[in-house]
Amino acid sequence: MSITILGPLENGGEKLPLYSFKVPAGFPSPAADHIEKHISLDELFDIRAPHVYLVKIEGDSMQGAGIYNGDMVIVDRSLYAEHGDIVIAALNSEPVCKRLDMHGNSVILRSENPKYPPRHVMEGDELVIWGVVKYSIRDHDNT
Repeated sequence: MSITILGPLENGGEKLPLYSFKVPAGFPSPAADHIEKHISLDELFDIRAPHVYLVKIEGDSMQGAGIYNGDMVIVDRSLYAEHGDIVIAALNSEPVCKRLDMHGNSVILRSENPKYPPRHVMEGDELVIWGVVKYSIRDHDNT
């Protein structure tokens, strides 16, 4: 698995309509009288520039967490990574997207696909956490 850092996000995006009704699998035509309010993607995804950036995921090792090949993830580098978080990190200078598993002094980077074994961070390994994954975005035209 590899990642591509697309860059930081900026505040001030355009506000889009948020409809007040729930949409079933079939999509009825939204009427203007159902608009609850206008919301920006910055508000929806809690984007606090310059601490948030986009990363494109390559590979299938995190599909059990709902992150698929080609997805983009929104990463917050201002958050302290904790046990159970999905992180973007560099392990021995190799960028990865994994679930952080910490028990005492033991640190393990886990895939969310049984095809891939966990990676135990050993003494002498260099682990740098670049940020915590907050959201994933999928392009359904290319799935």
